[in-house]
Amino acid sequence: MEFTAQQIADFTNGIVAGNPAATVNDFSKIEDGKPGTLTFLANKKYEHFIYRTKASIVLVNDDFIPAMPVEATLIKVPNAYTSLAMLLDLVEQSKVKKNGINASAFIAENATVGDDCYIGSFAYIGENSIVGKQCKIYPHVYIGDRVTVGDNTILYPHTVVYHDCSIGSNCIIHAGAVIGADGFGFAPENGQYKKIAQIGNVVIEDDVEIGANTTIDRSVMGATLIHKGVKLDNLIHIAHNVEVGYHTAMAAQTGIAGSAKIGDNCMIGGQVGVVGHLQIGDHAQIGPQSGIMNSVEANARMMGSPATTLRNHLRSTVIFQKLPELYKTINKLERDIEELKKNKQV
Repeated sequence: MEFTAQQIADFTNGIVAGNPAATVNDFSKIEDGKPGTLTFLANKKYEHFIYRTKASIVLVNDDFIPAMPVEATLIKVPNAYTSLAMLLDLVEQSKVKKNGINASAFIAENATVGDDCYIGSFAYIGENSIVGKQCKIYPHVYIGDRVTVGDNTILYPHTVVYHDCSIGSNCIIHAGAVIGADGFGFAPENGQYKKIAQIGNVVIEDDVEIGANTTIDRSVMGATLIHKGVKLDNLIHIAHNVEVGYHTAMAAQTGIAGSAKIGDNCMIGGQVGVVGHLQIGDHAQIGPQSGIMNSVEANARMMGSPATTLRNHLRSTVIFQKLPELYKTINKLERDIEELKKNKQV
């Protein structure tokens, strides 16, 4: 489909700066822009690309003032990144939707599947499970017994949802994710480890997105709880009895140990490790590769391993970079002291 700059501006509540009749039929990165494509500028460090991009239309923030002439037509919007997301979503919605139940799928006789669902080949839906309306269950998805899946939720191939777990509406769970595997619970006994039965479940509320190969373990008792609006990247591990607060986002390879409680609207960088049984307050920001050994207050900004405040971490980094020079200075001072001692004895 082809759209003019004016049509795009009307859809995004933007203002055209340039040719309102300029047309596009695809998207591109600003550094690789081609004629007939739309791109965007949301980060100032990419600004130099806008002066030589070949893209026909560029979305920019409404406070952007070009330092040089720009060949492309600009559409000024309150938030370029958000407007791009709106356009990408529009394109996604225009694609042909999969529907119907494949003959090779298995659905238990007492399971319930809502209207307008797509159930792909070799998908499995267990006893007494409920799948809501307009869901998409892709090939080779496993849904165990007594599972609930809300309306408009998407489970991509090879997703596994163990028995008794609950997934809300408008969720997206990407390929290879495992929801409800046993938590890592073992009791030492006579030099061995005795398995502790994990009789709880996982509850995922509405509007949650879970990345590929992420695992969320079921609780010992009660529920491992992922609240509404949480966004989890690929390859994240959420252990048993963890609670993740509303609209919190985590980057890839983060691990949250058992019974930790993560607050609302937190931002957690990649490869962060959080010790079990502690609390992270609302709106906390944790930098990548941080090791969280103690509870974190609300609105804190932490980084490092073990983590400290961002201010202390940055100051410590400066000192760390000077350690080789300081080491040489200390060695020289030690030699000078020894020399002075010898001279005094003489």
